[in-house]
Amino acid sequence: MQGPTSHVYFSQRLRLHYVDWGNPDAPTLLLVHGGRDHCRNWDWVAEALRHDYHIIAPDLRGHGDSQWMIGGSYNQVDYVYDVAQLLRQIDRNPVTIIGHSLGGSISLLYTGLFPENVRKLIAIEGMGPSPAMVRERMEQPVEDRLRTWVDDLRRLSGRTPRRYASLEEAYERMQTENPHLSEAQARHLTIHGSNQNEDGTYSWKFDNYVRVFPPAGLEIAQQYRLFNRITCPTLLVRGTESWASDPAVDGRASHFRDVRVANIERAGHWVHHDQLERFLAITRDFLRD
Repeated sequence: MQGPTSHVYFSQRLRLHYVDWGNPDAPTLLLVHGGRDHCRNWDWVAEALRHDYHIIAPDLRGHGDSQWMIGGSYNQVDYVYDVAQLLRQIDRNPVTIIGHSLGGSISLLYTGLFPENVRKLIAIEGMGPSPAMVRERMEQPVEDRLRTWVDDLRRLSGRTPRRYASLEEAYERMQTENPHLSEAQARHLTIHGSNQNEDGTYSWKFDNYVRVFPPAGLEIAQQYRLFNRITCPTLLVRGTESWASDPAVDGRASHFRDVRVANIERAGHWVHHDQLERFLAITRDFLRD
């Protein structure tokens, strides 16, 4: 596989990283990874689509080779700003976007804010917890949610990044996290998702603080309002073996103007890894229309 080139841009004074797969005269396809992942999670998708698109894949702040935040929280709206800043700097609008998990959520919000900048949108399990789970959380008194956030941050401040004695040990952890991964996939993701420490051990690249969700953010009704502002065709993808609920069944798909839902069998949360060929077939059909 001939890999991409690495580049840097700045957003809110953070030094952020992205990769560029070339083919600059083709339409731009932005690939946005999920939480605790990195831009090279998309390598198989990018390799398959690079001849048809100019593919850009960023490392979100606190992930991959992008800078970690010092102070503050990793808030969804800040991720959205980072995407807006990247697209402004490379000056490639309008674009097509594929986002996974956290990256899917960011992509949905960005497109709702700037519908004129997006041709088509694919969100792989990017809608977060089910409406029932969201309601349960929002029914908690605000003081309880804030105190839990404080306690979580304090506990995390005393946690040191886990160190693995070898890449093999880190790879085994990667495969435990997602048993659908092939050996080659798990090794590739481990190599690109870890750094070697000074003592020779290995740790994941992501900042542990990305594990803590901020206690405040957009309300669910505000998110639905942004979904309704999306004018481009939107495809919501879900793995049937995932924890995520079906947006066509739980009602969330109804907030979009032009939406399709694809449930992919024998796939968990990382649909584009677990059923790559099936995902690519569905993606090509959707983008071809």
